[in-house]
Amino acid sequence: MYVAVKGGERAIENAHAWLAEERRGDPSVQELSLDQIREQLALAVNRVMAEGSLYDPDLAALAIKQARGDLIEAIFLIRAYRTTLPRFGASAPIDTGAMACDRRISATFKDLPGGQILGPTFDYTHRLLDFKLAADGEVPEAPMRAAEADDVPHVTDFLNREGLIEEAPQDDTPPPDLTREPLEMPADHALRLQALTRADEGFTLGLAYSTQRGYARNHAFVGELRIGSVPVELDIPELGFAVEIGEITVTECETVNQFKGSKTEPPQFTRGYGLVFGQTERKAISMALVDRALRWEELGEDFVGAPAQDTEFVLYHADNIQATGFLEHIKLPHYVDFQAELELVRKLRRDAGARDMQEAAE
Repeated sequence: MYVAVKGGERAIENAHAWLAEERRGDPSVQELSLDQIREQLALAVNRVMAEGSLYDPDLAALAIKQARGDLIEAIFLIRAYRTTLPRFGASAPIDTGAMACDRRISATFKDLPGGQILGPTFDYTHRLLDFKLAADGEVPEAPMRAAEADDVPHVTDFLNREGLIEEAPQDDTPPPDLTREPLEMPADHALRLQALTRADEGFTLGLAYSTQRGYARNHAFVGELRIGSVPVELDIPELGFAVEIGEITVTECETVNQFKGSKTEPPQFTRGYGLVFGQTERKAISMALVDRALRWEELGEDFVGAPAQDTEFVLYHADNIQATGFLEHIKLPHYVDFQAELELVRKLRRDAGARDMQEAAE
């Protein structure tokens, strides 16, 4: 039970004013612009867009600024704003095979048509603080730019030619929209992927790590990781064809996993899949590992009790906004509840004391 806090309106207004002052920081320091956040904190912007389910770098930058860098709070702001937007239609599925790749690597095949593209990555840095950045030093321009858009076949297509990997599931049935409908079980593959796409990156990373440490027997190779821009098309019924309305940057990961086969399927590799807004490769890889772990039942594998295999556990706890709301609600007044608990504990202590005195008397 919650009770109203009387006389708290002025205190709340003062708290808001103090929050705005703290957000601004020292007035003698130049204020961050949205352009600076969008361009120089791009990975934070990408995460907010992905977990907020809204692709808009400018709005994500605004949310980060308003939230003082608290990304979960920024994601909350983006999701709340998203609910106010009208919906004009649904875009056609994006074709990642026609991606203009900024980064494309494979841990399974060295020689790829189109080559491996290392792209902008921390993978080969020494993780040493660069004090030139503190001095606002000049950054040299990269010698190569993004690749031109072209058909870039997926690595798993090479395995598929020999029947060494399962066929990618084909289902044109539109899944329920998690932005409009609550999550319900059982969740099919498409709905699970939708939930994992907007799941908390840290939670998904922890689950993925657990699968690699033996909690799900999920040894995987990164078949391919690609980052780049893809066109977005919208079907116009009046025209009878799709019209390109813009481009978005996405990260796609396909993992190749072992599979010993079953009574109906020969031994072959299986897939894990991840697709996320922006350059978000840690999340995409984590998503692919968890996706594969959740597929144990449809592949006829044993349930070993691993958290990453439990669909309800994963999907019901992966949403950081729901988790934050439930966690932080305990900060609200619980005076009546606590008084009831307090009186109960006092009564139990009195009863226990009375029993001790009676036993001592006997």
